[in-house]
Amino acid sequence: MLDRDGPVPIYVQIADAIQAQISEGRLRAGEALPSEAALEAAFGIARTTARNVVRELRERQLVHTVQGEGTYVGPMGVPRIKQSKCLYLEIASDIATRIQHGEFRPNRSISSEKTLMMRHGVAKVTVRKAVAHLRQQGWVFTVPYRGTYVNEPEKWPTNRGA
Repeated sequence: MLDRDGPVPIYVQIADAIQAQISEGRLRAGEALPSEAALEAAFGIARTTARNVVRELRERQLVHTVQGEGTYVGPMGVPRIKQSKCLYLEIASDIATRIQHGEFRPNRSISSEKTLMMRHGVAKVTVRKAVAHLRQQGWVFTVPYRGTYVNEPEKWPTNRGA
């Protein structure tokens, strides 16, 4: 539980919590640290605070950042653990499942980018890749300046996967 009124800055409290996860083995060497967007969603913080958390962990030499890839537990040179599936494909699969189960109905909009970012704890570019993938597969269509809508079922992919 964060003490938002106490003397210890929020970013230090979160860095302490993540350091505890590393010490306890819940975050292992080579594993990706949650993204800034995921930290924002998990802790209800601003992007600047999330950046300060990552900076603090780097200064403590608990993590390292690889430009364009992310931040990983351990020092530079530790083999990175690859994710089994791309995040955008996982998000697309989740949305396709929700479409199939009727949570998103034909000709009705899916969740906004911001909602999807918060739900999945990812950056806007990841959400956009997921939606582009769904569009390519035929699950959704986008109306500029209006939103993204569910296609009619006859336009959905025949294999029903994202």
